[in-house]
Amino acid sequence: MKPLLTLVLMLATITTFAQKDFQGKATYMSKTTVDMSMFGDKMTEQQKQERLARMKNFLEKTYTLSFTRSESSFKENVKLDAPGASRSRWGASNGQGSIYKNLKEKEMIEDIESFSKRFLIVEEMEQPKWQLGTETKKIGQYTCYKATMTTVDTKIDWGSIFRRGRRGNQAKDSTKTEKKDEIKLLSVTAWYSPQIPVSSGPESYWGLPGLILELNAGRTTMLCTEIVLNPEEAMEIKKPKKGKKVNREEYNEIVKVKTEELKERFQNRSRGGGGRRF
Repeated sequence: MKPLLTLVLMLATITTFAQKDFQGKATYMSKTTVDMSMFGDKMTEQQKQERLARMKNFLEKTYTLSFTRSESSFKENVKLDAPGASRSRWGASNGQGSIYKNLKEKEMIEDIESFSKRFLIVEEMEQPKWQLGTETKKIGQYTCYKATMTTVDTKIDWGSIFRRGRRGNQAKDSTKTEKKDEIKLLSVTAWYSPQIPVSSGPESYWGLPGLILELNAGRTTMLCTEIVLNPEEAMEIKKPKKGKKVNREEYNEIVKVKTEELKERFQNRSRGGGGRRF
């Protein structure tokens, strides 16, 4: 009965919104946990907690998803630094941008700034292989249904990059890491609501018969905290055009190379060498 109820609810909702141009904005709160082993076994528990505190801006963020029926733009809500605050925190300036999705053209573009350069990561959108369940729960006023999938994680594995650079085992660790990075699987759980007839969601996720209001992917959880449907002021979702166009594999390789160069530069400084310019 529940699949039939879902279908009836979807049809009723779509009919309700079909009379006008449907658009809206959703705010998401994101929180990521960290694998403490990436810090190694030489740090005390207090040192690890201090490191986590410095990484808070990277681990806890808020985003806004602006959407229509066919397009969406997912963007971080950037906070201004307090007067006199250090701008050297990891995650404070790298990676801010947006993720644009066009459901009609099946095109996804991640607009991202890394190492003071802007990139456009262009990917073809392939239908995600979601497994639809019958379990439901309420998120705010919306009834949500559970969907799960296992997918290949193509994002940067920062933990492996930092472990790779440990002195004395660099060549050995690098070989092992490259083999592990070939296929890295990610378990994803989404909660979507057919009451909002948009096949989109936070980050790069999409492809369900309703807006994704909660997402659990690996160590990251994203929860929708506010929704505004059909705001009085019409929105305009713009396709990103400025930046160097690359695919995901090319971008990941650029980041790995640049990160290794920076690590080598700082190691040379700590040893009294001049390092090489980046």
